[in-house]
Amino acid sequence: MNVTPAYGAVAAGHQATVDAAAAILRAGGNAFDAVIAAHWCACVAEPVLTSLGGGGFLMARPAGDEPRVYDFFAHTPRRRRPPEEVDFHAIEADFGTTRQEFHIGYGAVATPGTVRGLFRIHRELATLPMPTLLQPAIELADAGLEINALQAYIFDVIKPIYLATPEAASIFGSRVGAGRLVGEGERLRQPQLARTLEALGREGDRLFYEGDIARAIVAACREQGGHLQADDLSGYRVERRRPLAIDYRGNRLYTNPPPSSGGLLTAFALKLLETSSNAPVHIDHAAGVALLAEIMQLTNEARLERIAAGRLDAGLLDPQLLDHYRTRLLGRSRARRGTTHISIIDRRGNLASLTTSNGEGCGHMLADTGIMLNNMLGEQDLNPHGFHRWQEDRRLTSMMSPSILEDARGMQVALGSGGSNRIRSAILQVVLRLVDEGLPLAQAVTRPRIHYENGQLHIEAGFADPLYRQLQDEFPDNRCWPDRNLFFGGVHAVSRCGERFDCAGDPRRGGVALEVS
Repeated sequence: MNVTPAYGAVAAGHQATVDAAAAILRAGGNAFDAVIAAHWCACVAEPVLTSLGGGGFLMARPAGDEPRVYDFFAHTPRRRRPPEEVDFHAIEADFGTTRQEFHIGYGAVATPGTVRGLFRIHRELATLPMPTLLQPAIELADAGLEINALQAYIFDVIKPIYLATPEAASIFGSRVGAGRLVGEGERLRQPQLARTLEALGREGDRLFYEGDIARAIVAACREQGGHLQADDLSGYRVERRRPLAIDYRGNRLYTNPPPSSGGLLTAFALKLLETSSNAPVHIDHAAGVALLAEIMQLTNEARLERIAAGRLDAGLLDPQLLDHYRTRLLGRSRARRGTTHISIIDRRGNLASLTTSNGEGCGHMLADTGIMLNNMLGEQDLNPHGFHRWQEDRRLTSMMSPSILEDARGMQVALGSGGSNRIRSAILQVVLRLVDEGLPLAQAVTRPRIHYENGQLHIEAGFADPLYRQLQDEFPDNRCWPDRNLFFGGVHAVSRCGERFDCAGDPRRGGVALEVS
């Protein structure tokens, strides 16, 4: 790409999401106006991946200012009901090559942060009125959108959730066959959600946290086995944090800090790579990809060990601790969720990197709102000590890692990914493709990936045949994917160097990239 558009560049997971951001940039809004409008639209266009009932993080770098993180992720309830009283049950998501268990029901719902987060960002960084930023999403929800192939596939993966209740099935069910969700080419209309968005434009976030929507959430949880009460909602606060910043081979990476763990674990893996290999790591070479797989395994071990010690914090980057894990790495033998992201940069130099999630959704539609609340208390990744054992009144940790990468030439890249516990491995590999291999942005995003977890190496299609066979030989416990898949995340990225822009959307998650002129 590398042209100079008049307004900026956008990368996101759906054409409608990108179009909303582009319209706001053309109307004179900045990157933060655009990312707010894009997210409202993503709640309509990507309903399995994000929702007004979820949470997320924004990495913001206002032009000429320091980067900052807005943490509006889900928060644990202040009081926990006994497990026998809550609506909490398991379903299996079928990715085709692998299956993953999730838990849904009102007992899986944590306090949502999305609405309050977007309004806080709007007050501090945006320039256009909120009703203006809501309008593209309202129009899309009323008119409906045609389901594309990726959205149809995602619906099929989590079909048990969206058919779990008559209310959800009435919105997301197919009009051409019972027991099915909307398929490719069908139109999904969400008029109740449109009315909710209009009301938010009139009443602000108080509607969700203290008004009619809050009362509906509390009533549903009280009557149907949830934990949330009125003070959970009214007391929800957006946290503004300083990013976690590390240097990697002369580049500066800003990412999501603790208490969330995704950015910390990505930083740990990069520092371990840097201190273990002076030479650049090439993922398409046997030695490089084997080292990367070992780094991923060791990162998982470090995470579990630090959780057990109650110390999954920035101390993980202490040089002595890194030396300890590097020694373990060098002593080894080598022969052996729903989330979406939006990256925007504008002509003024503002960068916005936004990652949000609804988990997979709890399966229930909140009456007359068009909103499905999250199932964060039913996500295994977010509950490392086991279900029903979370601490009350705590911000949940997350793998979401919206990031900004900067180099000595002045290039800036805003990037992030969806993909549950694959987020950190996706971002790690894109950074390596950019820094160690020097690839253009689009190639860095689209090249094949691996993911190592629980002793098993997942290998995405696209590696050269000799390397593919060598990986299978060196890692006997492997799972080979026959094609590119959203399992490996979806990194949407934009960059700027001087007056030149670039952008790349990840095709694994329907990525769309646009230079806005």
